[in-house]
Amino acid sequence: MEKKNIEWSELGFAYIQTDMRYVSYYKNGSWDAGALTEDATITINECACVLQYAQTVFEGLKAYTTEDGRIVTFRPDLNAERLGSSAARLEMPIFPKAQFIDAVDQVVRANAAYVPPYGSGATLYLRPYMFGSNSVIGVKPADEYQFRLFATPVGPYFKGGAKPITLRVSDLDRAAPHGTGNIKAGLNYAMSLHTLMDAHRNGYDENMFLDPATHTKVEETGGANFLFVTKDNKIVTPKSDSILPSITRRSLVYVAKEYLGLEVEERPVLFEEVKDFVECGLCGTAAVISPVGKIVDHDKEICFPSGMEKMGDTIQKLYDTLTGIQMGRIEAPEGWIHEIRL
Repeated sequence: MEKKNIEWSELGFAYIQTDMRYVSYYKNGSWDAGALTEDATITINECACVLQYAQTVFEGLKAYTTEDGRIVTFRPDLNAERLGSSAARLEMPIFPKAQFIDAVDQVVRANAAYVPPYGSGATLYLRPYMFGSNSVIGVKPADEYQFRLFATPVGPYFKGGAKPITLRVSDLDRAAPHGTGNIKAGLNYAMSLHTLMDAHRNGYDENMFLDPATHTKVEETGGANFLFVTKDNKIVTPKSDSILPSITRRSLVYVAKEYLGLEVEERPVLFEEVKDFVECGLCGTAAVISPVGKIVDHDKEICFPSGMEKMGDTIQKLYDTLTGIQMGRIEAPEGWIHEIRL
């Protein structure tokens, strides 16, 4: 198979249309078998539920070329399960897990020429999503849905290496108490856009959101979970019912315990504790771990000892180990790597 003529090392994190995508329709109480299509255009009624009441959920995962030349995805079963949890919360039908994984396989195989070669720093990003497609004018769930999955080759989230970023503590909330903060719904990300752009306009890279009930505990950013490192090299990650359960964070916690022999605490983290940590990172699919160098809380600054030039030592080890597992340089736990046979 001949790869597309793409300057892989020059790719940014942006959409490039590929040859095929997958679509399945939900009508009369069931999903159809689904199929690949060349058509990247979606045509829906002006009164479609997704346009009126934002009934949509999504996922994100990647396909990689490993060191020995295989094409793999990382824990797609967990993406299928999380999509199901998100759908159930918005009264949408759950897309079957086996069909989800088959859709991933079909799309990657059909776009194998777009899977970047090993060592290029690029990957094939996969975006599964669902939305209510029939016309709804009263406030209620849709009766018909589409599940779709497309692929796009992307470069590393950070060009030239992951330089530590600066966060500010937001005065606004990401999610309501007992709301939808723990699911991957489009409406949550729409809610974060104003705070994100306002942070950028004021010279910050992202926001730190505190818990919506008391504004005393660390939650997450607009799209990533936090990991902290203590002075005695313990990993601490916030626990809350309104945090999205990150698959990357879950994997890093396992890596910390089982590969690096580190103690891990998953618990509520008071904001007043943050100044005592020595390293901080944001974890998610796009970047794996984004190091944080500084957090600004109005007129107060918290500067981590790891500095603004590079990842701290412990976060770097976590990053190297997890990416090593994903790329086949390090043996993976059973079930983590899903090979796609061409």
